[in-house]
Amino acid sequence: MYKNIKVIAFDADDTLWVNETYFRDAEKQFAKLLSGYETENKIEQELFKKEIINIDIYGYGVKGFMLSMIESALELSNYKISQKVIEKILDIGKDMLEKPIDLLDGVEEVLKELHGKYRLIVATKGDLLDQERKLEKSGLLKYFHHIEVMSEKNVSDYEKMIKRLDINPSEFLMIGNSLKSDVLPLVKLGASAIHVPFHTTWSHEEVSEEQKNEVDYNTILNIKEIVNILK
Repeated sequence: MYKNIKVIAFDADDTLWVNETYFRDAEKQFAKLLSGYETENKIEQELFKKEIINIDIYGYGVKGFMLSMIESALELSNYKISQKVIEKILDIGKDMLEKPIDLLDGVEEVLKELHGKYRLIVATKGDLLDQERKLEKSGLLKYFHHIEVMSEKNVSDYEKMIKRLDINPSEFLMIGNSLKSDVLPLVKLGASAIHVPFHTTWSHEEVSEEQKNEVDYNTILNIKEIVNILK
């Protein structure tokens, strides 16, 4: 079913390298900092609500997450939070930005195998500067023909990217960990998609069983399976 594929796009966070784990750890640290004002579970719930509200303003990524933590801290503390705690919240975010790039199992092996046989691109969303930094630190840039950092990943965004890069949807394959962002929109466009689940998924990226059953796509447990699938 992939015999016509000429262009393969990879999501970045939690497809090429570890990312969501750092956000979950940061949420736990934040909840402990604010535990004098609410239960840790409630704090995490309120932070998530704030993140979703702020996506249209800040977009995705660590910097928007930091601002959402600060706003949540102010509101949860009834604006009594100390400057010292605000500083600790900023330190949580800075620590996230300085994390080493931990490539997922098999990623570079797969890219080496596919490089030269297909046109490889990165199609990711998030903060432009942060994503560029991670790609540079990853050592993977040499494998990619094009890097696309998107503000959102829905049907219209992919459609614009595909047209701009002069790609035929039937010749395009997307590989990623998010059904919502990396699979469903592409299949609706007439492209192909392969789902490579990560062990943890941000709640905002979850989809219903009905949505999962609306389209055809393959799911693999390890990115290394792609090489055999494409043979």
